[in-house]
Amino acid sequence: MNNSTFAFMRKEVFKLVAKLNKLFLPSMTKRQLDMSKAAKWQFILIGWRYFVTKNSL
Repeated sequence: MNNSTFAFMRKEVFKLVAKLNKLFLPSMTKRQLDMSKAAKWQFILIGWRYFVTKNSL
């Protein structure tokens, strides 16, 4: 398996994970989350969604 095939498969996996995130994880923008009052789990969730989105693009 060469690097381009691996990169393509990795991107497809992240696209799938991004769709699953959208289905199962809550949206912080719809809840109008105040970042100064966010709990630690909310920051972790925001970071995870950012990581997945960045890798799926």
